[in-house]
Amino acid sequence: MASEEATIEITDLYKTYHIGFFRKRVEAVRGISFHVKRGEIFGFIGPNGAGKTSTIKAILRLIFPTRGSIRLFGMPNSDCRARLRLGYLPENPYIYQYLKPLEFLELCGRLTEMAAEKRRQRSRLLIERLSLADAVDRPIGRFSKGMLQRLGLAQALLHEPELLILDEPFSGLDPIGRKDVRDVLLEHRNQGKTLLFTSHTLSDVEMLCDRVAIVKQGRLSALGALDDLLEPKERRVEVELSEVSPQLREQLASIGVNIQGHERELTLVLQGDEMLPSVIETAMKNGARVIGIRPHRDTLEDLFLRQAASG
Repeated sequence: MASEEATIEITDLYKTYHIGFFRKRVEAVRGISFHVKRGEIFGFIGPNGAGKTSTIKAILRLIFPTRGSIRLFGMPNSDCRARLRLGYLPENPYIYQYLKPLEFLELCGRLTEMAAEKRRQRSRLLIERLSLADAVDRPIGRFSKGMLQRLGLAQALLHEPELLILDEPFSGLDPIGRKDVRDVLLEHRNQGKTLLFTSHTLSDVEMLCDRVAIVKQGRLSALGALDDLLEPKERRVEVELSEVSPQLREQLASIGVNIQGHERELTLVLQGDEMLPSVIETAMKNGARVIGIRPHRDTLEDLFLRQAASG
């Protein structure tokens, strides 16, 4: 992909750690390559220890890759001009506990060289938007985990970054907090900006993301648009019947239909929809009532578990 079309470009990324007295070799990232398009929400998911956080830290130059290249906005990620255009929320943000929310955001704004009036306006706007106004005079040390997460997101958004990188942004949030954060992230994308985030809350990933990458043991195991990844090779269809006679049950079993349920109410599970017309016709001819027909679409969790279970 041309650099001007991508916010992040990662090519053949490796990261090896040497741990302990005997310098044991641990390969955390092994040849990962992907790009994140401008204006999209990109999910980066995988089991614990799969290499997600190491990849994110390499993007941010908090660690240095063993091999490979990383470009931000078409520039090497070593270029300070590129890093000024991004915001970051770590998985476990550390925030000075003796400060109050506006004092903390004032500090963050000064570090990103924001003008005084601009940082005051943005700070108050984000405090309101992320439902922290009731705690504005409270020391951060008295915040709950969810409140800390919201304040961490506020600092990442403060300078209106073009690229937002979030590591487990929904950690510690209740359902209302998760909805608030999802809404803020969608607003960020609707402004033409880019988001990369990791999360173990796969329903949120599926709800938000345009594309996802699944990483396993330091390597990519799946990459693409959700609609493409979740399109099963053979669609499954479930048919609910009532008033099923024993004769109809035997007839359906004889043609290889997967039957669930008992007595006169059954669910038929068809692999593919080729048999659907004949099954419906047979059921109705035998006096059964068709209650419902449901095509089944895989969820991101289904895909994730298949990838995790594969060799």
